[in-house]
Amino acid sequence: MPSRTLEIDGRSLDILTVYEVAMDPGYRVILADSAREVCSQSRARVEELLVSDRPTYGVNTGFGDLAQVVVPRKDVERLQLNLILSHAIGTGNPFSPEVVRGTLLLRANTLARGASGVRPELIDSLLALLNANVLPIIPEKGSLGASGDLAPLAHMSMVLIGRGEATYQGKRMAGAAALQAAALHPIELLAKEGISLINGTPVMTSLACIALVRGMHLQKAGAVTGALSAEALRSSDSAFDREIQELRPHPGQVEVAAFFRSMMEGSEIRESHLECGKVQDSYSIRCMPQVHGAVIDSWDHARRVVEIEINSVTDNPILTSTSVIPGGNFHGEPVGLAMDLLTAALAELGSISERRTFRLLTTSLSFLPPFLTPLSGLNSGLMIAQYSAAALASENKVLSHPASVDSIPTSADQEDHVSMATLASRKALMVARHTTSILGIELLTACQGLEFQGGLKPGKGSQEAYRQLRSQVPALREDRDMGPDLAFAEELIVGGVLDRAVDQALGFDWKILRL
Repeated sequence: MPSRTLEIDGRSLDILTVYEVAMDPGYRVILADSAREVCSQSRARVEELLVSDRPTYGVNTGFGDLAQVVVPRKDVERLQLNLILSHAIGTGNPFSPEVVRGTLLLRANTLARGASGVRPELIDSLLALLNANVLPIIPEKGSLGASGDLAPLAHMSMVLIGRGEATYQGKRMAGAAALQAAALHPIELLAKEGISLINGTPVMTSLACIALVRGMHLQKAGAVTGALSAEALRSSDSAFDREIQELRPHPGQVEVAAFFRSMMEGSEIRESHLECGKVQDSYSIRCMPQVHGAVIDSWDHARRVVEIEINSVTDNPILTSTSVIPGGNFHGEPVGLAMDLLTAALAELGSISERRTFRLLTTSLSFLPPFLTPLSGLNSGLMIAQYSAAALASENKVLSHPASVDSIPTSADQEDHVSMATLASRKALMVARHTTSILGIELLTACQGLEFQGGLKPGKGSQEAYRQLRSQVPALREDRDMGPDLAFAEELIVGGVLDRAVDQALGFDWKILRL
């Protein structure tokens, strides 16, 4: 039995639902009756164009620089088949199952708007793959993000027509075999249906939705680990003062500072050094509201862009209320710029976290035992954990070079400016994965730092974060294999377990970081 059912109409999807469908193979998705009627009406208009023999791009002409070539009516269906066959030439490793599931959903959703002229049956076929978890093998590389995700979507479409490759029940097999095993049937493409399948942005947008959801949890977890580090380093909370933030009221900065005040409220550690004479803390502690807050604001901008994109028509040509118009809605520039910004923002979240980890492990900066081990020398403690964080932070810097500023002409210079948005989205997701590990290392390190506070307790929020980690990861008394420790820390972050537990303990309600 399906765990949940979703009706799509091309207008009502949100980012969190895309993520949930992508992650849950038990989700069943169907086409809304209202959308089915609209699609049938737009399909009738395409049939009228065929009867008229009027040259219409994508219906009875060639593609790209071949748009001036008119195709005889008897060959219009072969034209669509040839389009899929010729464009399915991506390279690299396959996209993950969740990216493919998100892609199938988003392609079906944009076609459901009824502005692409495809039959409802074609949308049903896409959803049948999704519901049966027959997932086309889609190579990661080959999209320019200009006429949409042409090559990746052609690989997706190959399985619809009984070709290509797919996975079914965990096994990779020929597309035709996967359809047969799932009791599905290939579909024959009619006029315009091939180009409507592959012109659009669902691959980059599927990646973007996953990166945004993970980015939301990363920022909440980053605020938690930052507060833990501040406590373990016996830092001041004066930099989180409300009035300071209101004098520079960037929304993210104000919200993060409020969270830090809530996290450290009632801290015995903080009370113990109120009169210690330390004037101010390092930037990686003192400037957390400004840095983390800017990351939140960047994420919020990217969220708004993607919210629009998932319910947009990105086909070409598009059936308007009065005509069929070739345009550029397939160009991925909005998504590409947004994902480049998100990539840089999440890299900064990892960068400042790594600096706090370094500080916790350096006696001259932290006044804690070297590498947070009681018997340093015999034990290396968390020394190499910081190496891993540093390596990932540096790799994130390389990945933060914006993809969207690059362009390379194709199709005999007809397509002379491209977005590289799918690469931007891929990089955002890679940086999110790296930053998960960096924050996981800080979580391990900061909680270990709390072991050396003379029995004093941190604030209520920090206590809850500490309890979550210590439920499976004991304090480090001597060197051990810390791979399982980091894996558990990452698990707490990726699924949002850590941030939900802390928010519940504090009663804190994030106003910006929500989907």
